[in-house]
Amino acid sequence: METQLNFTPSYKPTKLKTLPLRDQPAYRVASNANGCNLAELLAAVVGGAQQIEVAEGLLSHFGGDIQRLYKASVPEIAMVHGVGQQLAVRLKAALALAIRLHEPTGERPVINSPADAAALVMYEMGLLEQEHLRVLLLDTRNRLLDIVEVYCGSVNSSQIRVAEIFRPAIQRNCPAIVVCHNHPSGCADPSPDDVAVTRAIVQAGKLLDISLLDHLIVGGSR
Repeated sequence: METQLNFTPSYKPTKLKTLPLRDQPAYRVASNANGCNLAELLAAVVGGAQQIEVAEGLLSHFGGDIQRLYKASVPEIAMVHGVGQQLAVRLKAALALAIRLHEPTGERPVINSPADAAALVMYEMGLLEQEHLRVLLLDTRNRLLDIVEVYCGSVNSSQIRVAEIFRPAIQRNCPAIVVCHNHPSGCADPSPDDVAVTRAIVQAGKLLDISLLDHLIVGGSR
């Protein structure tokens, strides 16, 4: 007599299925997004049945550091198990939108203090892995006209041409500027090169009748 063996495949429910509705990421985000942890926020962006596992995998891969995830390329994110190209693009877009929250909207912001200028650049520039030097162009009322990137790379007195810093201000006929650059190392203390560059900008500004209101240094996130 022939015996037939029936094997029932084991089924392991996803973490999403084991949670009551009130504890699921989408419900938590809808109720109080600010009260959610990183895994819940990521899971809500990821979506799908495996959203919690994928979110936890992302955090594990990037050491629980959302800034590392922000800095990662789309191919690097896509390599994480369960992610893929389309989801990696969606994650990059979501993180970029978060940065845009700090950009000025509506009326042009007025720069009345170093803090006003820092608020316009510090969130994004603090995440950059290379040194960047940017110039904030101001009108006669210290309203922001534009933010122009002048250098990317080492910001030191031997490499910077002061004429390049003032070029956008001359083109826009701006009476004042604020210069800012970042230190990816995390230290916001000015180096001897920073001091030398600032002095050169001040002297050139006097000749051009363009005031340097400040030279800001943004500390990195490391």
